[in-house]
Amino acid sequence: MTRTVVHLLRHGEVHNPTGILYGRLPGFKLSERGQKQALTVAEHLADHDIVHVVASPLDRAQQTAAPIADSHRLELATDERLIEADNQFQGLKVAVGDGALRSPQHWPKLVNPFRPSWGEPYIEIAHRMLGAVQKARSEAEGHEAVCVSHQLPIWTVRRFLEGKRMWHDPRRRECSLASLTSLIFEGEQLVRISYSEPVGATNPRVTGA
Repeated sequence: MTRTVVHLLRHGEVHNPTGILYGRLPGFKLSERGQKQALTVAEHLADHDIVHVVASPLDRAQQTAAPIADSHRLELATDERLIEADNQFQGLKVAVGDGALRSPQHWPKLVNPFRPSWGEPYIEIAHRMLGAVQKARSEAEGHEAVCVSHQLPIWTVRRFLEGKRMWHDPRRRECSLASLTSLIFEGEQLVRISYSEPVGATNPRVTGA
């Protein structure tokens, strides 16, 4: 069978001095460190057989993808399905014991963590991400593709593919900045998932990372 690899790459560090949950807000770009992370990942993937690079429409994902596309002389594609999850706390500080979570006016949004009630349902995230993955697999059949997305969408689709419940403790996500969650296909069948951190581990508890 034909072997195809689809790498789900989380974007690099974002410039977010106020520490808000920026979600889908425009204007949030990579920090200086994030730009270096993007270059490091591009170097890490330089000798890979990458024929397709696609990213979320958000600036931080586009910036992370650009060096990879450039190094392989590919046109960078955009897929709306790779975008960050929608979240009603967008634009607010949401760290535990801080900001919006201390205000009673926001507590009704927390009634159902299994869906979750404060944002885009996990199952919808998983399904749109699967659509983006299958499109990338088709575009890169027999080679490798890179899809640049965001922590929650990547972690959600991984748990879905591994047959795990999708509600989870965000502090335990294995999806560091500029990390690669690689889906290995034989033909159309997923046979293995691997994970790597070309720029090292980062703390999933840090809001706005």
